[in-house]
Parts: sequence; C-alpha cells; structure tokens
Amino acid sequence: MILFHRVILMISYAPFYKTLLNKNITEYQLIFKHGFSANILHRMKHGKAINTKTLDTLCFILNCNVSDVIEYEEDK
Repeated sequence: MILFHRVILMISYAPFYKTLLNKNITEYQLIFKHGFSANILHRMKHGKAINTKTLDTLCFILNCNVSDVIEYEEDK
C-alpha cells in the first residue's frame, strides 16, 4: 500500500488586510464610501473564494496590485 501526503493549497487574504492598514482604509469605508459588499468582506474574513471581478474591484478601489490583496500559500 502506498500512502500519499495530502497537501491543501489555498489563497490567503492576509495581504489585503496589510494593504488596508498601510493605506489607512477601514472596512467601513469600503462598504459605505465605495459601495463594496459587506458579504464579500465576510467571505474573505472566513477564507472563502472571491471571483476575479471582485479582485479587480478591490485593486481599483485600493489602487494596488493583485499581490496586495491575495497570496498563494501551502497549508502546513
């Protein structure tokens, strides 16, 4: 019998929160000033998937690159 080590790969939103902090923008401002969805912020907080349109919108609002919102990391 051969056993394989299972590795779970995932996207992290840690850069998003660092970018918010660096740009001095709050989630409240994203929602009420920029009309960003509170539901999507909730999904991101819980590590759930977002689509590329959402990613594009965040990059536009924050004037940043994709790497300032998400990063790829291996689950340890």
